[in-house]
Amino acid sequence: MKKFFLSLLCLGFVVTSCNNDDDTIIEEEEIETPEEEIAEVDIEVQNFFWQTLNLWYFWQGDVPDLADDRFDTQTAYEEYLAENEDPEAFLENKLLSPEDRFTFYSDDYTDLVNNSAGVSKSNGLQFGLGRISDSDEVFGFVEYVVKNSDASTKDIKRGDLFVGVDGQTLYSNRENPEDNNLDLLFGDNDTYTLNMAEIVDGGIMTSAKKVTLTKTEGLEEDPIHVTNVITSGDRKIGYLMYNQFVSGTEDELNAVFADFVSQGVNDLVLDLRYNLGGRGSTAAVLASLIKGTNTSDLLFKTIYNAKIQAQLDSDFTDNFFVSTTGTNDDNSNAPLNTLNLNSVYIIATEGSASASELVMVGLAPYMKVVHIGGTTVGKNQGSLLFVDDPENGNVYSPENVENINPNVQWGLQPIISRVENSAGFSDYVDGLVPDIELPEDVTNLGVLGNPDEPLFARAIQEITGVSGKTSFEVQLPANVVSSSKLHDPRNAVLLLNNSVPTNKIPLAEKK
Repeated sequence: MKKFFLSLLCLGFVVTSCNNDDDTIIEEEEIETPEEEIAEVDIEVQNFFWQTLNLWYFWQGDVPDLADDRFDTQTAYEEYLAENEDPEAFLENKLLSPEDRFTFYSDDYTDLVNNSAGVSKSNGLQFGLGRISDSDEVFGFVEYVVKNSDASTKDIKRGDLFVGVDGQTLYSNRENPEDNNLDLLFGDNDTYTLNMAEIVDGGIMTSAKKVTLTKTEGLEEDPIHVTNVITSGDRKIGYLMYNQFVSGTEDELNAVFADFVSQGVNDLVLDLRYNLGGRGSTAAVLASLIKGTNTSDLLFKTIYNAKIQAQLDSDFTDNFFVSTTGTNDDNSNAPLNTLNLNSVYIIATEGSASASELVMVGLAPYMKVVHIGGTTVGKNQGSLLFVDDPENGNVYSPENVENINPNVQWGLQPIISRVENSAGFSDYVDGLVPDIELPEDVTNLGVLGNPDEPLFARAIQEITGVSGKTSFEVQLPANVVSSSKLHDPRNAVLLLNNSVPTNKIPLAEKK
């Protein structure tokens, strides 16, 4: 049992000074609470969930159990929480909207912190899973290998295929008692052996090759996976494959664009095909490196629930193009080496979401954006990490970890906003449809960054107007059932770190 204060019914909050910097000052009204309203309870996790979602959740007004007038008394509130003994079931069944596809949580908030920083327990193999014909069997195909990972030391590379794990055939996510790919590939087994395959006469056949991989803690992926500059006719074409919007990589991105500028790049192919999102502030830097650094141009706007939105002015909701790398996570605040382009060619697929889609949508009112690949995930929403720290409105801050309730180490990352571009466009929940549809071909995935790789080659053709030697006929399209990234909703995020008040937002108060 732990004695703590449960408070109800939001009375609002006062914003006295607000901007898009981390030194936002928020003042809150202090309300005296009678001593008898303090109770002995053992429902701290449920309280943390309810308090956070009652204030911040985008669909708060649509969820009956999150209503401000849901409880008449403190006792009624406590009894309600006590009736829901399982925190996860309580969250999933009582507090989340049916419209919500992307809220996630963990009983250890540090898992979510590390995930947003590109740090994970992994063997470094990024792969897709596709269905074999009309059967329940699936096969895996290697999309890329993370540098300095266990997989990078093994005989496995992009384009390799596998059909089993530890001798067991992989099955797809259907109503099938033998469905097993999640347990075998994403379960608790740190080491597994892939049963490799190859294409024979247009079909996928098991081979004798086996590859054993081991997951290691703390693998940090460099999101800048490949860069290249090629010359085609009179065009200098820069290529950047960026796989996660990680705060703290802005200086590295700026260095890539400095190289593009020095080499006279006049066209850019931005490859986001496996990028499920990340920091909105990093997306703003990348968009500015492409378009320009006019800080009066609006990149995107955030829309919150009615309770939050009513208290915010444009300093909190409007996110502009930027002129420097900023100071987040040890960036140097260096001036951006922008290309000042009028058009950009973006490779995006069913593995592209959130901040990736935001860059595409945010740039569209200002320049020609040519989308090559497939229809994206469709995530026009933003989230933030919350922990049990009522003094900071439950908003996670690395400077305040000592204030987190030691009895509640959960992290909750709910959807708290919808985003729209400067033209007011936000309707892409079904994904962004490509201008040039071209799925990846499992029989010819190619080498990333190589001008003969099919999707890059198609972008080059669009830029130059000249047909190359590459065939765009797809023999075996990569119709993804799942992937090493898509199976985990924590990867499809738009993290809002500078567009919300982050200091001492009061939670609900009892009347």
